[in-house]
Amino acid sequence: MPFVTTLTLTSGNHDQLDETVTEIKQRAERKGVELKGPHPKPPTDLRVPQSKTLGPDGGRFESWHYTVYTRTIEIVGYEEFARSVAQRSFPGGVRVEAGVEQRTQVGSGA
Repeated sequence: MPFVTTLTLTSGNHDQLDETVTEIKQRAERKGVELKGPHPKPPTDLRVPQSKTLGPDGGRFESWHYTVYTRTIEIVGYEEFARSVAQRSFPGGVRVEAGVEQRTQVGSGA
């Protein structure tokens, strides 16, 4: 039963995110690692209100708008490789979340 490590990478910088994902993908190819993805998710447009002062009646500036881009990569097996990718240093604008699950194979009776 292989372990599957799912990496979810998010960033407001589309180019930096794609460069990071490409680097992981190329590294996996060099090492012969089975990789699924990257799977892009639709961008999320966010809007953040901004207060002019800390008080409740200080008024507001125009809301700050930005977009967050997401890519998901699945690493099947290769726990050492998955661990090394998840623990590496990423650019400041790229956020990474890792999840691990053990999957049973179809027809294994488990």
